[in-house]
Amino acid sequence: MTPCDIDAAARTDGLALRGTFHPAPGDGAPDRCGTLLLLGPDEPRFWPIFSASSEFLDGARAPLDRWSKRVIGSLAERFDGTAVFPSDGPPYPSFFGWALASGDAFSAPPGLLVHARAGLLISYRGAICLPQRLDLPPRPASPCIACAQPCRSACPVGALGSGAPYEVDACQRHLRRPEGADCRTRGCLVRRACPASANMQRQPSQAAFHMASFMEHWRPETGDTS
Repeated sequence: MTPCDIDAAARTDGLALRGTFHPAPGDGAPDRCGTLLLLGPDEPRFWPIFSASSEFLDGARAPLDRWSKRVIGSLAERFDGTAVFPSDGPPYPSFFGWALASGDAFSAPPGLLVHARAGLLISYRGAICLPQRLDLPPRPASPCIACAQPCRSACPVGALGSGAPYEVDACQRHLRRPEGADCRTRGCLVRRACPASANMQRQPSQAAFHMASFMEHWRPETGDTS
């Protein structure tokens, strides 16, 4: 078994392998995890598959989390591994740290993760932990090295991209105003500005789904919901 075998199996379900590494003590991986494999959407194939699923269509809460647990849980069982998800917790698994440890993701100028192939549109739906240590593929270089970095100036309200901490309240207020319609319906302009994401652009219905979820879970510090 190789990481390529797991990637091929994941792609039949609209997912793709987005990083692998051998956990060390202190990485927060489950016990006896020899290889941890991160899985994320295989754009643009992911959305048609997920949006046709029973989880998306049944009207119940957290459809993407439920779909991810079913699909990745089945993959983990197939390869005699253990599935781990970002929603497991508290305490929650360190997917951000795992992504950096994989060598396939890097810290980008806006303070977000950037992936060598998915750019700023990277997301992780879950991970599979295997007891054996698989041979790992070569590590890529950061896509930011030779990039003009348009992400730095793409945010219309300067909430993200300047190198300062992410101003969540400013972002959320913008999304709720008429001038925030582009971000609200097509996705974050900072993420979309990333050249490494050019082949990962999401359909409007997909972008709107993710943004609606992001907006739903916001609790403003100031009470301003204008």
